[in-house]
Amino acid sequence: METNKFFRNSAIVTALLASLCCITPVLAIFGGLSGIASTFSFLEPLRPYFIVFTAIILGYAFYNAYKPKKKNEIECACDDENVETKKSFINSKSFLWIVTVIAVVLITFPYYSQAFFPESQSELSANSNHIIKAKLEIEGMTCTSCEQSVDYALKSEKGVLSAESSYKTGIAFVQFDDTKVQPEQLKKAVENKVGYKVKKIQTINEKEN
Repeated sequence: METNKFFRNSAIVTALLASLCCITPVLAIFGGLSGIASTFSFLEPLRPYFIVFTAIILGYAFYNAYKPKKKNEIECACDDENVETKKSFINSKSFLWIVTVIAVVLITFPYYSQAFFPESQSELSANSNHIIKAKLEIEGMTCTSCEQSVDYALKSEKGVLSAESSYKTGIAFVQFDDTKVQPEQLKKAVENKVGYKVKKIQTINEKEN
């Protein structure tokens, strides 16, 4: 029973480690904790391994929970009928399924993290001469959750019409009205709200910062 408990706890830990680099950018945006956004980005290369470890650990825990019991194990179980209900639940198959659901929710976080970001509506500038497009080179993005955090931070700035970033290239393209917001403000929005470093900003079509 103690072995099963160890494996269940290990599954939660490895699942959390697998998702930590994706959860922290969301916490940075909505919790005002910009400093932690890139703290766990070093875990991203290890994410596939944590997922595999979680699957192996849970697989072994399920095997132990559902494998046919030997005669001596059944006799021992009969001697423990007076075990506390709480302890019995922690060692039960139901609790194992709860742990599994938690692990799946953590691991799949990047695939549904967009639900935390409401679509921001921006008004187009009346004068198209003031609509500028900028390219931001951002350091620290590691997954789709990072992209959504950066996009949300940029779109929250007054005057930003659209924002689209890619963690694979480390680049974000932003369309904005330069009478309402300047490139330096876009840089600060990413660095202050999310916590990633903007290495370079370049405005497209003749303007450059």
